[in-house]
Amino acid sequence: MEYISVIQFAEKYGIPERTARNYCASGKIGGAFLTGKTWNIPSDAVLPQRGASAGKISPLLAALREQKSSKLKGSIYHRTQIDLTYNSNHIEGSRLTHDQTRYIFETNTIGITDVAVNVDDIVETVNHFRCIDYIIDHADEKLTEAFVKQLHLLLKTGTSDSRKDWFAVGDYKKLPNEVGGQDTCPPEQVHQQMKALLSDYNHHCKKTLEDILNFHVHFEQIHPFQDGNGRVGRLLMFKECLANLIVPFIITDELKMFYYRGLREWGHIDGYLTDTCLTAQDQYKALLDYFKIKYK
Repeated sequence: MEYISVIQFAEKYGIPERTARNYCASGKIGGAFLTGKTWNIPSDAVLPQRGASAGKISPLLAALREQKSSKLKGSIYHRTQIDLTYNSNHIEGSRLTHDQTRYIFETNTIGITDVAVNVDDIVETVNHFRCIDYIIDHADEKLTEAFVKQLHLLLKTGTSDSRKDWFAVGDYKKLPNEVGGQDTCPPEQVHQQMKALLSDYNHHCKKTLEDILNFHVHFEQIHPFQDGNGRVGRLLMFKECLANLIVPFIITDELKMFYYRGLREWGHIDGYLTDTCLTAQDQYKALLDYFKIKYK
């Protein structure tokens, strides 16, 4: 049997050395043993699974979890938190700048400003950071109604909406709503339609990008929550890409109109949304290249 070092194993799978060492110490790499203070890992050892059905985790997910735990600044985790939060909130009307979003994440302040700042924009920015942490921690878990509702709860807790009797934080909408002038699912049918959507989606053992986009479109058409559907939906796409070894993506403000067109035309011209998301994916791949994180 040939053995390799922690450094070689980490380089082989594109994960941090500390993560590889933790896998050894917790017994997750079969056949690994200590000689003094040095771990010896079988050369044919594979990246540990996070559960019986989870499968191999990607180098990106391993890096995000490691950097989240260590609070590493200037990392892919740091950049993802700021870029995903800024762009997703900005699409929904937040007037916080990218710099203000970064200041909130890094220093818990918004920086000096000479214009009024909406308190909800600040609260939802902080909450969105928590949502990203949640999907990183639970990326390889099955999508359920409880999971989707938990994301909404994290996103909307403490906002002015949460103080409205008719607004259900962490639960499905009570009142009819529309999106882009289009009717959405009536409140009394949301549970049944979400249950059916998740059942159909989870029927696929290995999800493709097309499966994830199709789920996203139907989620937005149902529009299960009173508000926050776009942000929850985009968080779910990011999570499912991580879970299925697909490079995730961030819909930037510059891609917003193409993204909306893709949602409207799905089922007629699927390529509009697919091409937009592939463009966003290429942008995220450039970040992964910069941070030297491997992907297929």
